[in-house]
Amino acid sequence: MNLGPPPRRITVDADQVRRLVAEQFPQWTDLPVRPVAEGGWDNRTFHLGDALTARLPSAAEYALAVEKEQRWLPVLAPRLPVPIPVPLAEGRPGADYPFAWSIHPWLVGEPARRERVADPVGFAADLAGFLAALRSVDTDGAPRPGKHNWFRGGTLRTFDELVQRSLDGHDWAGEIWQAALDTPWDGVERWFHGDVAEGNLLLDGGELAAVIDFGTCGAGDPACDLAIAWTLLTADGRRAFRERLAVDDAEWARGRGWALWKTLVTCARTKGRDDREAMEARRVLDEIRLEYLKS
Repeated sequence: MNLGPPPRRITVDADQVRRLVAEQFPQWTDLPVRPVAEGGWDNRTFHLGDALTARLPSAAEYALAVEKEQRWLPVLAPRLPVPIPVPLAEGRPGADYPFAWSIHPWLVGEPARRERVADPVGFAADLAGFLAALRSVDTDGAPRPGKHNWFRGGTLRTFDELVQRSLDGHDWAGEIWQAALDTPWDGVERWFHGDVAEGNLLLDGGELAAVIDFGTCGAGDPACDLAIAWTLLTADGRRAFRERLAVDDAEWARGRGWALWKTLVTCARTKGRDDREAMEARRVLDEIRLEYLKS
């Protein structure tokens, strides 16, 4: 499957957000607007006062998720053990901004990093508990994999061309990838988040406090949510995570594949660099290799 060209992103500034709010939500006109630090890539996020955020998709492809989030996050939230960003209002295009957008409550916390996690095993168990609760929600009417979520929850074969271009002589990675492709899914659809990554997991006091950014959520094969086991968790945390979720060998292999494809692509894109992104991608690649060799 061809994923198509990369999204054409647009810039959004605080002045646009002020005008959008003034035009559409006059009750919040007097609230100050400022960009959120680490405000995201798929969406541009702005503080709206101290208690709210305005979240604006940065490309037409990401705007496909707005209606989905408006519809489903209020359904999911009561069934989950930590807070998620339930929309308070849906905005429409205006002020030279072309897409639908949302206003959410501000959720307290800082993005997860390994060094910020107080108890790696406890954190892993809490995250697994969150995903177990998400998987238990009825999928009747839920969105299936598609362009709205970059085919998360679907087959890994969607990303085969990207992986093949990024293997760069890593024979062991090709072996892991093929094993993931060859491992069947039982076909039982379950809810998944789709982008369980350190930036979407908020910590308060080193503990899991909230999960944000459900733009890639849907119902399908939930193995995509397992990538975090290699990208963030420690070895002990990974074991606790797998045990709490009761993941069998087949799903674990597919989850490893989800972790591998994006890491390989990032390694290829950052080759020759020594910044945090490049070093982190190489670390994760080593983590995947070592865990696979021990399995």
